[in-house]
Amino acid sequence: MTAAPVAVGRPARPPRGWNSWDCYGTTVTEAEVLANARFMAEHLLPHGWDTVVVDIQWYAASVGAGGYHADADVQLDRWGRSIPDVSRFPSAADGRGFAPLAEQVHALGLRFGVHIMRGIPRRAAEQRLPVLGTEVTAADLADPEQGCSWNLDNAGVRSEHPDAAAWYASVARQLADWGVDFVKADDMLWPYRAWDIETLSTELAATGRPIELSLSPGVDVSTTRAEHLAAHATMWRISSDLWDSWDDVLDMFTRLARWAPLSREGAFADADMLPLGRVGIRAEVGADRTSRLTWAEQRTLLTLWGVGRSPFFVGGDLPTSPPQTIALLQNPLLLAVNDAATGPREVLRERDHVVWTARLGEELVVAVFAIGPDRLRRTIPLASVAGEGRTRAREAWTGAEVDVTDGVVVDLASHDAALFLLS
Repeated sequence: MTAAPVAVGRPARPPRGWNSWDCYGTTVTEAEVLANARFMAEHLLPHGWDTVVVDIQWYAASVGAGGYHADADVQLDRWGRSIPDVSRFPSAADGRGFAPLAEQVHALGLRFGVHIMRGIPRRAAEQRLPVLGTEVTAADLADPEQGCSWNLDNAGVRSEHPDAAAWYASVARQLADWGVDFVKADDMLWPYRAWDIETLSTELAATGRPIELSLSPGVDVSTTRAEHLAAHATMWRISSDLWDSWDDVLDMFTRLARWAPLSREGAFADADMLPLGRVGIRAEVGADRTSRLTWAEQRTLLTLWGVGRSPFFVGGDLPTSPPQTIALLQNPLLLAVNDAATGPREVLRERDHVVWTARLGEELVVAVFAIGPDRLRRTIPLASVAGEGRTRAREAWTGAEVDVTDGVVVDLASHDAALFLLS
């Protein structure tokens, strides 16, 4: 397969926004999406948070917390494409789809995103619904044996069929007509679905509307795929779902160390959304709660995602999350590093600490993480971070201006992090 040109409209910086999954799972409503959009526009848009994403099964009338229904009541249009469940998204009535909701989100100065599953709805194949732009039906293109292993809504697409690409062309046209700006396409990377990735990317670009493509989940995805991924997507997951546990955060150090150096302008390795604030309201995992990560662990998560240039998508319900959570998401130095740092890499890993570096213009970024069970008191020699000749630094979380002539001095609680900008 050949690599397609990079899609028009990709951002130079990693995307940043809100996703409904961590707080509402499969059950989010139009009112909840709009409440989060309005909060984002008021409190986070000035800090670059600009995308609102409706996650999985917005097209199903029978949903509930705790996972997927095997017999979900999938709603379809006459061409076999998923359409919003009007009991949860009333503005979608009369065939309007997500266009009215997207218009309301756009009016706030934000971008609108949706989750889709790879393939063709099984119900469309069962009903032999026609495929737009062809003489065939969904049954002719669907491959029941190549569906998703963890969600039964869709079958695969018979890529060898001469009309196979028409299915993704139809879906892409629907999304563009609704005014969608961002698509999270699921079940693309495990196993790796090169044809589906290429075809969806090509058909989204063919609509003429700049639509960013995000791919997931990232279980066991190989770095040998980096060039192909960068050619077709704005971001791609490098893990399974990440939840509010220290073990999940700790696992991401190794994954981001592999992947962050391979990200580039317009193409970013995604360490998954941020399980911060109020999560689990009607979610797949756990009960209604404020994130179980300590404030120290939340600073570590954000620092690692920031210096590793992972996209920032917060998963908590914004209007009901603690103000301290929102303050973390507004940190200007953290966001500047995530926006524009170059050359991110892990330079040191010991039993109790990890050190990353990057460049922000002429300044040196140094992130120090206390990953052990005890308080970390240590001086990081400037030679260890290629920082010789630097004398002053600013720390992101405390705002302190410090002397680093003799090295970067840290005194961190267990699981906490510091983010320095050395000038």
